[in-house]
Amino acid sequence: MPTYVMLSTLGPDGSARLRDDPQRLKAVNQELEDMGVTVVEQFALLGQYDFLNIIEAPDEITMMRVATALGARGTLKTLTLTAIDVDTYIEAMGEGVGR
Repeated sequence: MPTYVMLSTLGPDGSARLRDDPQRLKAVNQELEDMGVTVVEQFALLGQYDFLNIIEAPDEITMMRVATALGARGTLKTLTLTAIDVDTYIEAMGEGVGR
């Protein structure tokens, strides 16, 4: 299954919600699972982004739906990237580009 990295930044309402109920993170993860994706790992961050999620999804369309559903809540903004395993990258590059 394809892997995606989702970085998220909380808005004021999202921060307040987590301050009052940190377990909300687990509830959101279950909601994501119900949308057809798997949260493989999740990290709280210091800096420009608040959370980093490693997610497996069947395809880009599913991931797009998840990102749109989360963004529509108005509590956070996301940046989603496709992640390619290094061994897959090396195999795809073969003998290199331009040779």
